[in-house]
Amino acid sequence: MILLLGATGYIGEAFASELRRRGADFLPLSRGQVDYTRFEVLLEQLRLRKPSFLINAAGYTGKPNVDACEAHKADTLQGNTLFPQTVAQACAAAGIPWGHVSSGCIYSGAKVIVNGQARVEKDFTTPALRALVEKSPESVRGFTETDVPNFSFRDLPCSFYSGTKALCEEAIAGMGQSYIWRLRIPFDEYDGARNYLSKVQRYSKVYDNVNSISHRADFVKACLDLWELRAPYGTYNVTNPGFVTTRHVVELIQQRLKPARKFEFWASDEEFYRVAAQTPRSNCVMDTTKLLAAGVKIRPVEEALEASLKHWKPE
Repeated sequence: MILLLGATGYIGEAFASELRRRGADFLPLSRGQVDYTRFEVLLEQLRLRKPSFLINAAGYTGKPNVDACEAHKADTLQGNTLFPQTVAQACAAAGIPWGHVSSGCIYSGAKVIVNGQARVEKDFTTPALRALVEKSPESVRGFTETDVPNFSFRDLPCSFYSGTKALCEEAIAGMGQSYIWRLRIPFDEYDGARNYLSKVQRYSKVYDNVNSISHRADFVKACLDLWELRAPYGTYNVTNPGFVTTRHVVELIQQRLKPARKFEFWASDEEFYRVAAQTPRSNCVMDTTKLLAAGVKIRPVEEALEASLKHWKPE
């Protein structure tokens, strides 16, 4: 039996759906039933129920976006740093393997290959780097699981949300039998407030940048496949291979959905942060080599985007 924490959240719902599709025996544990944020309570549940695996999809993301985390720092720290440590300690004490939904938002930018050498560029809004993305995308490489986070409390500036996610990874890495699954900007064909494709369509103006993103169903399938394949424990970047620009996503939306509105973009980073955002945003490219080498099959980002828009289901 698999124990699922955070089953009512955006990613937790996808885990529950995929587990049902696979015919897996699982239990979505609710905080209304059991306060699993308390170590002794969670440990008791683990010893009582003896799950073969635990999934932690619970966390604090802030609504409607990470700006809300700046106003609720205690809740953000508890949900994203302290609580996962409780889960890690309880699972280690009970000898239960588990997986934790983390985030790729602990990085900024990407690596650029110049004359065979890689260098990190944190800001891809500059004209020279945007030209490189368009003309030589093969020169842009993502961050790997061994790269030190560069959008964290140890490498400012960062959002408070990203800081707590990076701090959590640092605290739980290597503790017990565990996976750290890094998610990035979830999307799929189901219109909704948490869907990246829906957000892009509803923004008054669109913020253009370069990112790796994760199809929600592809993400949970890949995470469960890592467990079923008994891939080595550790950290995995779980995004659809490749990267996209927001402008390209808008082009696909216009081609597929033909919305009546006209899309406008923020003129610059300065304008975006002056008018629309309170805290720095993570924009980054992730390397999925480790995930693919483990035997996990996941669609390229372009294919996942095309399929989502082709089968778009309005809210």
